[in-house]
Amino acid sequence: MSVTKLDVARIGHRGDGIADTPEGSVFVPLTLPGEAVEVEREHDRARLLAVLAPSPERVKPICPHFGPCGGCALQHWAPAPYEAWKRALVVEALARAGLETEVAPLLPAHGEGRRRATFHARGTGGSAPKGRDVLAVGFAGRRSHAVVAIDACPILAPGLDGALKAAWAVAQELVPIAKPLDIQVTATETGLDMDVRGSGPLKPNRVAALAEIAGEHRLARLTRHGELVLQREPPLLTMGRARVALPPGSFLQATAAGEAALARLVMEALEERARGVVRAVDLFSGVGTFTLRLAERARVTAYESSAPAIEALNKAVRGVAGLKPVTGEVRDLFRRPLLAQEMKGVDVAVFDPPRQGAEAQARQLAASAVPLVIGVSCDVTTFARDAQILIEGGYRLERVTPVDQFLYSAHVELVGVFRR
Repeated sequence: MSVTKLDVARIGHRGDGIADTPEGSVFVPLTLPGEAVEVEREHDRARLLAVLAPSPERVKPICPHFGPCGGCALQHWAPAPYEAWKRALVVEALARAGLETEVAPLLPAHGEGRRRATFHARGTGGSAPKGRDVLAVGFAGRRSHAVVAIDACPILAPGLDGALKAAWAVAQELVPIAKPLDIQVTATETGLDMDVRGSGPLKPNRVAALAEIAGEHRLARLTRHGELVLQREPPLLTMGRARVALPPGSFLQATAAGEAALARLVMEALEERARGVVRAVDLFSGVGTFTLRLAERARVTAYESSAPAIEALNKAVRGVAGLKPVTGEVRDLFRRPLLAQEMKGVDVAVFDPPRQGAEAQARQLAASAVPLVIGVSCDVTTFARDAQILIEGGYRLERVTPVDQFLYSAHVELVGVFRR
């Protein structure tokens, strides 16, 4: 490694500062455009040693763990340029794919904070009083698998208050197993829902000890690799008019404000239809984030590969007044996309795939006669690929709205509206 001075020109798509040199671009985390910095450089990566000339856009981070912790990339950037950069991520990705459309202003959707988090727990090799191993419980370090121990996280929602203490207590019980642990915690209306992964099979005495910890920390539910250890109450969340009992480890939008913003954009697109919406399909439905709102307007068939998610959705709609009929079907849309002929008579299709996108399903949508398609995505690159397939099939991409529920990160959600 060599110590050198660099001038930061711009922020890259992962949130690192980029300095242009005769040898090529050098990526410097925690820097801003226009800054002169001193770094320790190794090839195209550098570690920041000092900011010699700070940008006027630099602000004080809200978290004392910012820097070593890899959870946030841009707490040091003022809101206005940060929001402009995040919208530009979408604009530039669409332009690279040759897609021309209206891109709305970035919609902030952090709200009260993230309602789910995955903590990592690792033994440090040291020893504490009473023969216990020293634990590090927190988030992965920047560009590292090492765990940065934290005592609080300001971007988490109030509903996750107590989650770190509960995770530490569970990890302390399991650390003698000497395996890395991932502890996923979700804030629900009935309490914390915790799923522990990485421990391997547990002896009955450890299961009993975990159940006791769950009771002490008033967890709604504690599972291990999805297997129930203790449940005091079903972990419930309200979606539209229904209350959904979450399956263990189920997918959920990161913030309540993010879920509400995405759902509102989907429903606004429906409101613009000249004719009424009678029949809808929700592709990659999860537990019903969009299905349960769509059902206020139309008969909905939801498709999702997770059987527990579909079971939770079907259970949630029973007895809810004012909803149109909802049918949930377990189907792997990567292997068995909904065919164009199966969408005959459908007025609107909503798709919200994982990060890898929905290429096979997009091809079937492109061959269909569905008049309105609404795409929700957490990856603009795969969205652009799928959008191109739809456009080649005769759709027009009317607009894209970026949504920022992952504050201080390089992740951006979006909703795109396609019409025939």
